[in-house]
Amino acid sequence: MIPKTFKEVIDLGDGRTISIETGKLAKQAHGSVVVQMGDAMLLCTVVSSYKESTMDFFPLTVDYREKFAAAGRYPGGFFKREARPSDGEVLVMRIVDRVLRPLFPSDYKTETQVMIQLMSHDEEVMPDALAGLAASAAIQLSDVPFETAISEARVGRINGEFVINPSRSQLEQSDIDMIIGASEDSVMMVEGEMKEISEEEMADAIKFAHEAIKDQIAAQHRLADAFGRKPVREYPEAKSDEAIEAKVREAAYQKIYDIAKGGHSKRDRGEAFSAVKDEVLAMFSEEELEENTDLIKKYFNKTEKEAVRELTLAEGLRLDGRKTDEIRPIWTEIDYLPSVHGSAIFTRGETQALATVTLGTSREANMIDMPTHQGEETFYLHYNFPPFSTGEAYPLRGTSRREIGHGNLAQRGLKNMIPEDCPYTVRVVSEVLESNGSSSMATVCAGTMALMDAGIQMKKPVSGIAMGLISEGERYAVLSDILGDEDHLGDMDFKVTGTADGITACQMDIKVKGLPYEILVKALKQARAGRMHILDKMAETISEPKANVKAHAPKMEKVEIPQEFIGAVIGPGGKVIQEMQKETGTTIVIEEVEDVGIIEILGVNQEMIDEVKKRIKAITFKPEVGKTYEVRVVKMLDFGAVVEYTQAKGNEVLLHVSELAWERTENVSDVVNMGDIFEVKYLGMDPKTRKPKVSRKALLPKPEGYAPRPPRDNNRGDDRRRDGRDNRGRDDRSRGNRDRNDRN
Repeated sequence: MIPKTFKEVIDLGDGRTISIETGKLAKQAHGSVVVQMGDAMLLCTVVSSYKESTMDFFPLTVDYREKFAAAGRYPGGFFKREARPSDGEVLVMRIVDRVLRPLFPSDYKTETQVMIQLMSHDEEVMPDALAGLAASAAIQLSDVPFETAISEARVGRINGEFVINPSRSQLEQSDIDMIIGASEDSVMMVEGEMKEISEEEMADAIKFAHEAIKDQIAAQHRLADAFGRKPVREYPEAKSDEAIEAKVREAAYQKIYDIAKGGHSKRDRGEAFSAVKDEVLAMFSEEELEENTDLIKKYFNKTEKEAVRELTLAEGLRLDGRKTDEIRPIWTEIDYLPSVHGSAIFTRGETQALATVTLGTSREANMIDMPTHQGEETFYLHYNFPPFSTGEAYPLRGTSRREIGHGNLAQRGLKNMIPEDCPYTVRVVSEVLESNGSSSMATVCAGTMALMDAGIQMKKPVSGIAMGLISEGERYAVLSDILGDEDHLGDMDFKVTGTADGITACQMDIKVKGLPYEILVKALKQARAGRMHILDKMAETISEPKANVKAHAPKMEKVEIPQEFIGAVIGPGGKVIQEMQKETGTTIVIEEVEDVGIIEILGVNQEMIDEVKKRIKAITFKPEVGKTYEVRVVKMLDFGAVVEYTQAKGNEVLLHVSELAWERTENVSDVVNMGDIFEVKYLGMDPKTRKPKVSRKALLPKPEGYAPRPPRDNNRGDDRRRDGRDNRGRDDRSRGNRDRNDRN
């Protein structure tokens, strides 16, 4: 029986639509939809267990996968099966998770899984912008408790016009690439990169995307109504006790407030808060603790949050004693590691990042092989966040989603400032050595300085800052350079990177509903003031890129050769290029681009790089007709001499005996000998032999009275036949006599 399906269509204008369909696939899931735009199709399912988890947090898993079959491709590697998620897939998981997670009830502790799969790919559709819509639509069709429908949309700006969900080719022309996540009345998440735009332009882009998101949310409601909304499931509500809450607050609030006002370090403040918590726990009997310990700790944390927020709103002070717009002390250093190609330390308060730069050839480019995108990155950044950076010890289990996300943010902030003609593949690695607030922004600052230390000619230096917001009714405070605790206690945290001329990347999570755009713009402008302060501090250590790479760093030069010579440079079985690399200690990479060969030569010793260029020039040497070249005799023959162009070692040509001199030459050695150096004129390709032809005599004065031999007339065949000769000048009668002698 054909299942009954329900479908809603969203009109994006200019002939593009998004459809949401349910009822056909994955009906045993608690909610499932297929979202389609063009030929791109996403299947999203949501399942939430009916058994409450024993964990003390909400066990939500958001998973996004792109199937290679969706693009008619095979997975790469030995095993032809999709395996661990790529970085690109992890980044999509993060942008969906960050919007969904805050909208589940705080006391909902049931194992919940949202799975999104790309089932069909369209080259003109970027599916990551559809993942949030698919997730929310599937949840709306389930009985899972969820505060409100949301959606996500990408916004670009092409020739000054905003575009919703532009294609990948359109994005290449765009100066904005942002994904915005929002409910009907509130923007909740922003992530993207820009080409030095202003704060007002960024706010306008967010507003434009929010209007499109409202249409997508309305379509979800229509679909859920048509399908039939399910009653929200019942689940055990969190335990509460007003008497215990009042007791904890009365005992702890003022003590926490006073500690927060003291401007202590992270460690001292943590120890002081723990001491107050122990005092509060000591107020209760063993029987009360046995039954209510978790509840007491919950109310203590709530009291701590209220006290710290009130301190900032009432007195404009923060946990470490700073004012709201004050930046922590900064110190920096470059060239710290002697053996790397570039390095820098950036320390801001209790956050420290050590960045290194490594230079390589195109062979070291980061290969991207996803069903939706194939290519390579010649600039990429890796971010590592070890447990010791926060004074903790826990097992290392590979690169975390957080490390991938923060590294990607820093990379997007820096990449547009790498010059297009940079000859290197550039890898930046950030090691976070201390962390108390926004190590990703410290990575941007350390990365900029390390790049300049390495001699990469950045267009402009980039700095980054993490901002926060605390609001209560009409009162609010925008916080510059937030601490880790302020990130947790605040209503918004956003990270902004940029140059002195504009924003290059951002990542924003907004927890307060209905944040006015006026506050958003004010926060962005305060962030700009902070970025400028940080740029000034960085400039005290290094203000512009070093003119050259370090002495021990590889130098890179590129040579362009005609396509026809690529094989000659490589040699049979790679013999020529391998010998050049071995003898000069260089790395040579050849790539064919638009019918020409691009040769990258990477080496530490400039003399050896020049030697490689000299050899390549010799191999690819191509004389021009009518020009004069110096040659050396390298071989003597009866019918001429083999000569080698002195400017192209190994490039040889035959100098025929007839081109040695104007006079008749009986012996080649009468005119030239081994090792002789002289000039010849290049005459081009001989039409008879189809080989290059050079002449020595063409450069000599013609003897007085010189009479050249008359050329042979190949059209005198009748005369030749009459006197007994064939067209090759042979005597038929003589040949006949030889034949008779042979028979006898």
